[in-house]
Amino acid sequence: MSAHGPVRSEGDVQRWPLPGPLVWQLVCLALLAMVLSGVVSAWLLARSAGQQALEQLQSQQTDEVEMVARLLASKIEQSQKVLRTLAAGITPAMLDSPALLQGLLQQGLPAVPFFDAVQVARQDGQLRVNLRNGRFESLAGVEPVERDALRRTLVSGKPMVSELVAGRASEARVLFTMPLLRSDGAVLGVVAGALRLQSQGLLPASMAPPQRGHSRLVVFTRDGTILLHSDPARTQTLVRDEPGLAQAHARWLAEAQPITGAGSTQRLPGYIVSMAGIPLPQWMVARVTDSGAVLAPLQEAQRQAWWLATASMALLGALVVLTMLWLAQPLAHLCERAQALWPPAPGPAPDWPRAGGEVGALVQVFQYLEQQRAHHQQQHQALAGRFQAILEHASVGIVITRGGRLKVLGRQACQMLGYTAQELQGQPARILYPSEADYAELGARVQAGFAAHGAFEGEVCFRRKDASPVWARVQGRAVQAHSMRGGTVWILEDITALRAARQHGAWAATHDSLTQLPNRQGLEQRLHLLLAERAQRLSVAPPVPSPEPAPAGQGCDGVVLFLDLDHFSVVNDVAGHGAGDDVLRRVAGLVQAQVRQIGWAARLGGDQFVVVLPGCTLAHAQVVAEQLRATVQAWAPAYQGRSFALGVSIGLVVLDTARDQVQSVLHAADMACYQAKRAGRNRVVVGDRHSPHGPDTP
Repeated sequence: MSAHGPVRSEGDVQRWPLPGPLVWQLVCLALLAMVLSGVVSAWLLARSAGQQALEQLQSQQTDEVEMVARLLASKIEQSQKVLRTLAAGITPAMLDSPALLQGLLQQGLPAVPFFDAVQVARQDGQLRVNLRNGRFESLAGVEPVERDALRRTLVSGKPMVSELVAGRASEARVLFTMPLLRSDGAVLGVVAGALRLQSQGLLPASMAPPQRGHSRLVVFTRDGTILLHSDPARTQTLVRDEPGLAQAHARWLAEAQPITGAGSTQRLPGYIVSMAGIPLPQWMVARVTDSGAVLAPLQEAQRQAWWLATASMALLGALVVLTMLWLAQPLAHLCERAQALWPPAPGPAPDWPRAGGEVGALVQVFQYLEQQRAHHQQQHQALAGRFQAILEHASVGIVITRGGRLKVLGRQACQMLGYTAQELQGQPARILYPSEADYAELGARVQAGFAAHGAFEGEVCFRRKDASPVWARVQGRAVQAHSMRGGTVWILEDITALRAARQHGAWAATHDSLTQLPNRQGLEQRLHLLLAERAQRLSVAPPVPSPEPAPAGQGCDGVVLFLDLDHFSVVNDVAGHGAGDDVLRRVAGLVQAQVRQIGWAARLGGDQFVVVLPGCTLAHAQVVAEQLRATVQAWAPAYQGRSFALGVSIGLVVLDTARDQVQSVLHAADMACYQAKRAGRNRVVVGDRHSPHGPDTP
């Protein structure tokens, strides 16, 4: 797997290992990436060049056929104007007198010599004049196609351009007709002017550019008769014999598209066909180009470029391989040294490779890891022991779940549920619930709680191993903030006895059904007992009067906090009373969690709460109050896709000799809270210790 070569290093001969499989894979990957990128780039470039050439050709052809169509349309319009001028000079009396008509046409009017032939017919269809090439000929010499065009104009009363009047290629002509109208719009007759197809006034041979091997300009009628072609021999033949144009014409007929002056281009196998229409005579102008002949020079240049690119890639690939193999020598040496780290190799460790850059940095990392590995293992074992001790001695049940399965369970949780940790670890959490419906309902509650509050808190009924129910107050938080994928930590507190006590009427009379906290009656009862105990102590051992006032926080038997939520009405108004009730339950849980170890909380009603801290000093109570305020402010509940910012105004009063009645204590705390509201909300205000009514006012 390695080769040996002489290297001078401190007088010894060291091995020069060959690169390992990873380096060879990287070399192959680099070569493959280089070849693929070169091939794909060249293909994309060639394809792009071909597409650009075809798109440019399409644009040029579309513009060309539109220009030719406009030119022919202008010629036809000019011919109609000339014929209209001639028609304006014919009176109703002339239609009844062929001599008058002949005299008019012999006067040398400019419109007469413009046409190769002129015919005039009355409204009854009788032909009155047949002038051809400056000579009057027999009326019987008018061809049926010309007579039909005259009759159609008499019937429709509109100018027309006839179909091609066939003959020899040099004698083919087109007939323009113009109705003769009275002042009331009635048709008196018709005048017709014929133009040879290849005359200067219509389609002279000079209009068609010289024939090119790969491109043809064609003018044809709607039925497919060619009027003008780059190859004069193709005139008066059919479009169906034109390669490329035949397919485009057939598709156009199948789609039944109207003839307009707007150009369009189609890409057909081997051809690019651009067409534009001339509406009045129903003619089409087309340019047909052999796309293979257009791209042939470009393809030849691309083939030469391919050979040059292949040679360049081969040379560059060889250079890349040699360079990577040379650069990989320190990495190969480092790989051998790293393999000696795990498992540890017996005997003295080989020297570390000497290199700079990334390899040098890796050398330093490996040296440090070798020194710290044992230390980290010891720390890991110590942390694991501490974590296990927490699980064994915690006063509440601790459960960690991930992916719907039980991963870690504390001793208290196992005892509460009647299982051992080995029986539950790795099992689906579903086995702890009475039914699938209960499990699904709890899942919906958990999702809603995490969506609204980033956590879950509620009362849950579990099924013990013996199938008996056990109720627990459950608090859940994600191991990783704002994500449940890393697992969830659950705190379980057995409340089975508490729920049984709630069934008695005495408990319901003194507790709030929404938050489960003591209500006003329960608060007054407990606060009355606290004040009575204080009065009894003072009667047995009255305080010794002192000439100096007691420092703040001394000489009191506790503190009462009066809490009033700020902006709570916004939640009710915007998200509804259901969201408002959820906020009250959550705030009650936050407050109770903060003061459970040092006091107790109650709900007076609405969004007002009271916290009683027996035996707490003023300084400590201020810290607790500020923590409560900050906790509520930091919490941002979300309902119906909208977050709400809440605050809490807190009034604080101490229990001293100035306040020995429940009502006076609550009134003073309420006044202090009111002062906090007036001072700007979301703050803590301490009531005046020497006044039984409330705080100092400025």
